[in-house]
Amino acid sequence: MRTLAAYLLGLLFFSANIATASEAMAPGGPVSGADTAWLLSSSALVLLMTPGLSFFYGGMVRPKNVVSTMLQSFICMGLVSIFWYVCGFSLVFGDDIAGIFGNPSTYFMLKNVGELTHAVLSPTVPFILFALFQLKFAIITPALITGAFAERINFNAYLLFVLLFEIFVYAPLAHMTWHPEGVLHKMGVLDFAGGTVVHMSAGVAALVGAYVLGSRRSHGGSGIAHVPANVPYVLLGTGLLWFGWFGFNAGSSLSAGGLSAMAFATTHFASASAMVAWLAIDVLLGKKASAMGACVGAVVGLVAITPGAGYVSIGASIIIGLIGAAVSQAAVYWRAQTGLDDTLDVFPCHGVGGMVGMLLTGVFAKDGGLVAGHTHLFYAHIIAWAGITLGVGLISYALYWSVDQFATLRVSTEEERVGLDLSQHDEVAVSHEEVIRPEAYQSFVASVAANPPTMTMQ
Repeated sequence: MRTLAAYLLGLLFFSANIATASEAMAPGGPVSGADTAWLLSSSALVLLMTPGLSFFYGGMVRPKNVVSTMLQSFICMGLVSIFWYVCGFSLVFGDDIAGIFGNPSTYFMLKNVGELTHAVLSPTVPFILFALFQLKFAIITPALITGAFAERINFNAYLLFVLLFEIFVYAPLAHMTWHPEGVLHKMGVLDFAGGTVVHMSAGVAALVGAYVLGSRRSHGGSGIAHVPANVPYVLLGTGLLWFGWFGFNAGSSLSAGGLSAMAFATTHFASASAMVAWLAIDVLLGKKASAMGACVGAVVGLVAITPGAGYVSIGASIIIGLIGAAVSQAAVYWRAQTGLDDTLDVFPCHGVGGMVGMLLTGVFAKDGGLVAGHTHLFYAHIIAWAGITLGVGLISYALYWSVDQFATLRVSTEEERVGLDLSQHDEVAVSHEEVIRPEAYQSFVASVAANPPTMTMQ
């Protein structure tokens, strides 16, 4: 951990002192005040989603893991931001390399990214604002994954995984989808705001992570549901996510106009329909309507509409929300019947929700979907869905394996028993006497010293 911290401090010092001047970039048109104001607001809204996610996830885990779970989201705001400044933005939007990567030197240390517009990427807003808006998507993507391996991952290993994930999964997938020369973009794949780039990639990586780390030892297996630490936290997190998602989707129009207004509307109605559908299904299955069900359903609706938010009608968005809720709920049930411990059902909700939204965009897109009498878009989405799922799955497994060679992925049995709040961070969310009594902590320290943590990849 100290070695990683030293490297990060060195990177900060280097990046703050390196010269970035180079030849000027050819600007686009004049800056639009309205578009700039909306994208500034949207950038702030999307950043708010990461703290919202921390409350959403933090309320779902057990009390002894609330702080660690929330911190795993918060830390992405710092770590990914520095990565984005150094080379992340360039890896996504730099000069094209084989339709897969951006050239890391094009905008290295954000050179030539300033107040002027960019003729292709940000024709009416400052290029630096476009870079900052895109940063917020890069921040929340690895944070979404954390729900799958909550309560059992080493913090230093997680930090290393985040950086590798950004380089080898997020950056190429975002380039392929959103860069004009990207292979998926040229195929005609539509992803308005990240259903594929963000949610599918995070969901598949989460599935692999849950498999690699295995079930929680102190949990008794994945089939036994634990009691959430704080349901009001989940409600608060859902509210922040829903609020921020308007920037996530409507902001992706990069303009203040009719397209952003329609994306705003489809986002809202898809989430509303999915919330109602999730609760209705629960009641039909003999369960009680719950706050947790309402929150999860609302978020699934937001996920499902994301790839098609600017391409479908309001009526179609309601259908997408309904189908997304039904399919994701079935996936949650399937996951519960397996031995897979996806702690907070990231794959059934974000992964499957993103997949459903991606495929249904190929059905309901107003200017190319099946309902408009076209088939090319739908076939392109099926091919992309299969390729992305397989590719992200294989790369994610390789990343988990690589991280485990340098920093043990999983905490020890005793660290897991005590809880990650105390064992990883020396903090607790609530000062329960049984959690922080000195003899318990001393016992934990002695146990770790006698039995250093080890892990064998599955």
